[in-house]
Amino acid sequence: MAILVDSNTRILVQGITGDFGSRHAKLSLDYGTKLVAGVTPGKGGQFFEHDGHKVPVFDTVGEAMKETGATVSAIFVPPPFAADAILEGVDAGLDLVVAITEGIPINDMIKVKSAMGHRKTRLIGPNCPGVVTPGTGKDSHGGCRIGIAPGYIHKRGNVGVVSRSGTLTYEAVWQLTTRGYGQSTCVGIGGDPVNGTNHLDVLKMFNEDPETEAIIMIGEIGGNAETEAALWAKDNCKKPIAGFIAGATAPPGRRMGHAGAIVGGADDTAQAKKRILADCGIAVSETPADMAVTLLKHWGKA
Repeated sequence: MAILVDSNTRILVQGITGDFGSRHAKLSLDYGTKLVAGVTPGKGGQFFEHDGHKVPVFDTVGEAMKETGATVSAIFVPPPFAADAILEGVDAGLDLVVAITEGIPINDMIKVKSAMGHRKTRLIGPNCPGVVTPGTGKDSHGGCRIGIAPGYIHKRGNVGVVSRSGTLTYEAVWQLTTRGYGQSTCVGIGGDPVNGTNHLDVLKMFNEDPETEAIIMIGEIGGNAETEAALWAKDNCKKPIAGFIAGATAPPGRRMGHAGAIVGGADDTAQAKKRILADCGIAVSETPADMAVTLLKHWGKA
């Protein structure tokens, strides 16, 4: 099993005819992802072609779902229009929307969260690298790659990875893969302060997934999402977890890279979060270079 997506998941790409969307749609097709549709208003009836694949393009998400059976969307839509793209997927009844777009105004995302309410659609992102469930074929191809993560670094296995940082997601995955340990699913939840899915949501899914045996959780300064997840894990998750918190040298009050990475109080600092994680039984890596080693030692594999 895996969480969120697997090799049978049928994907559509909103913004498939744009430069960024088309580039990563091709990489997803190369990975073996079942990319069955594209959506670009005004370009319905065209086809997105790549290396023998002929993906139909539709004007709306609803049309794409009806004709292809797609249940998940990847959004590569420019920031001014991305919130509407998310809500189009929600209104159409998609199971999952993965918003890759960076730079969506925070006010737009507040409106999106309010409009989503208790609807069935789960949102990953925005400003995230996406989701990868590695396959079982050669080089783990044949799985599901949604977003911008490099597919070749992944290996099918039993470690779940959840992270606010795209780059650190890739680092953790590569460290695991080169040591012979694969991943069940890798989830980049994004670095914006208002997102659709947080660390706790993903930890709960990994905890319930029988294939996931251990977890790497990567956080940053700013907010309390990592603290909430750690406190929950202390009482509810028996699987070994290793954590890393980026931003140890960040000065208070200054935004560092991600829109959500800003120290607003004493509990927002990397030091405070690391202390809480450790108190909750999570093995804390002091540097990003040691994330996999920290997990493997905590797991009893090294």
